[in-house]
Amino acid sequence: MPMRQATHDRTRQSAVAGPQVAAIQTVFPPYQYRQEEILAALARTTLLESETGALVLRKIRASSGVETRSLSLPLDKLVGLAHREDFTEQNRIWLDTAMDLGERALVGALRIAGIQPQEVDAVISTTVTGLAVPSLEARLAHRAGLRPDVKRIPLFGNGCAGGAAGLARLHDYLLAHPGQVAVLLAVELCTLAHQRSDGSVANIVAGSLFGDGAAAVVAFGARRDGCPAGPELVDTHSLLVPGTEDVLGWDIGSHGFRILLSPEVPTLTEKHLPAAVHGLLARHALAPHQIASWIIHGGGPKVFTAVQQALDLQPGALELTRRSVAERGNLSSVSVLDVLHAAMETPPPADTPGLLAAMGPGFAIELVLLRW
Repeated sequence: MPMRQATHDRTRQSAVAGPQVAAIQTVFPPYQYRQEEILAALARTTLLESETGALVLRKIRASSGVETRSLSLPLDKLVGLAHREDFTEQNRIWLDTAMDLGERALVGALRIAGIQPQEVDAVISTTVTGLAVPSLEARLAHRAGLRPDVKRIPLFGNGCAGGAAGLARLHDYLLAHPGQVAVLLAVELCTLAHQRSDGSVANIVAGSLFGDGAAAVVAFGARRDGCPAGPELVDTHSLLVPGTEDVLGWDIGSHGFRILLSPEVPTLTEKHLPAAVHGLLARHALAPHQIASWIIHGGGPKVFTAVQQALDLQPGALELTRRSVAERGNLSSVSVLDVLHAAMETPPPADTPGLLAAMGPGFAIELVLLRW
């Protein structure tokens, strides 16, 4: 398609009403602990095996911003599981817990939206903390009462960007099928991937920041009858930075999921996020100072600083993100949906723009432009 025609089509698309969020439900495991308890337990495993680990622990305790986290298992059992490092057992526990949380999130979101399970036309699932074939949404379809002909779109590998990428694909599907209803399900049980024998700084940081949870988003196409309470999904943008495959992700082997987490992440965020944001906003004649709500993935304090500086945001712009991290920790793909859920409870004025952003493996940036 010629460039002039592509630009014309984008402009025309932006004038058409997009899909709209009808409801979000977030669900967390019952085992909630204060950060001090979790760090003390980690110190009895991986962390005290090196002076570097103890130093990292002290820094995290002082600066992480995490106050509480929900875990898939009681803390003593979680530490014991990490000690055995049996990936088969870890993945079995992941699947059992993911099915429970996923069903509760999915059914709860449909109830809030006033939608019967049989009315769902498509379901997208995203996860990066366990493996299941058939995938989660396939296993949950009959259990939750979805139709046998529901369209399924399982996503794996987007990591912390999965919530934003899932919303973007939800937008794309409903733009093509404006009379339908679609659901996004994100389930992440990050603490089950912690590895006792891995004394790397990356593993220590991950074990000190990540939590567990699930979220489901119900969205209506523009021609679907109903009165959705949430924002319109206006447009999306993706950026994949070349040569950054080892910056963030998993080293997957017989040991299970071993974290790859480079200190370059904040630098890459500060370098590449502005161009991605400005590019998306420019398509709609917007600038960052016009954005009423910033729905940013809770990557951690250094990422917060990078986002704040890169986009020259006001001091309180990331308040909802910081609150999510304080109460939940980093939930990988679920985090940005938890922040969006909080924003929907106290939305900005009608017809104002918002921006949802998350960074993940690749190194990838995923953006969704909202209209309240």
